[in-house]
Amino acid sequence: MNVFEAVKQSVTVREAAEMYGIEVKRNGMACCPFHDDKNPSMKLNEEYFYCFGCGATGDVIDFAARLYNLSPKEAAEKLAQDFGLTYDSQAPPKRRYVRQKTEAQKFKEDRDHSWRVLADYYHLLQKWETDYSPKTPEENPHPRFMEAVQRKEYVGYLLDFFLEDSPEEQKLWIAEHQSEIADLERRVKIMADKPTNRERLQEITAGIEQGIKELFESEKYMRYLSVMSKFHRYSVNNTMLIYMQRPDATLVAGFNKWKNQF
Repeated sequence: MNVFEAVKQSVTVREAAEMYGIEVKRNGMACCPFHDDKNPSMKLNEEYFYCFGCGATGDVIDFAARLYNLSPKEAAEKLAQDFGLTYDSQAPPKRRYVRQKTEAQKFKEDRDHSWRVLADYYHLLQKWETDYSPKTPEENPHPRFMEAVQRKEYVGYLLDFFLEDSPEEQKLWIAEHQSEIADLERRVKIMADKPTNRERLQEITAGIEQGIKELFESEKYMRYLSVMSKFHRYSVNNTMLIYMQRPDATLVAGFNKWKNQF
């Protein structure tokens, strides 16, 4: 049995479609992968497929060949490899197949990507406008607040543009602004969670102030002052050693001082 016979006898068109990520409804209908199909227009059964939208048709080998831009033999070998089939001729080494995308599919991905970047930037500007709004008329506006005020309206216009304008105009805009979209995506990823130097300094200062406050108001510090008031010109190590031995002492002094005093 050669590879063509092995595939046709073992794999249905529906099984191949589902293997390669195409959702097939219970009635055998699916969105056609060969054109920009928004509603299921391709009919699949065990032996053949047919698209009522673009007219694509054929058997399981034709389906795989068209989906991955392969020759019939390469498509049959891929199906045999993916479904674990054996046949008489020597099987070729495993290959990595890349599914070919239609122009409509490529445009949809580009449009969705541009929309997502702009939407993320718009939400970031909204956050900046709220978080960095000046608290008093005398306060100098924060650069992020100024950016939000200056650019939010335009970004909102672009989002409406992607919802309402024609695909031809959207495709032209994307082609003209690819580098800007890529730069904006990188900037959003960096700026979304990155504080400014001033914010980092304020955070560090606030942490130090809180730590100092907690230290000098703590019970441990009060006990420390009480203990250290009992000692006179002793090293830290000696002070702690004496305190550990005689925590109830009220006065600590050296031998000569005790000798002279008593």
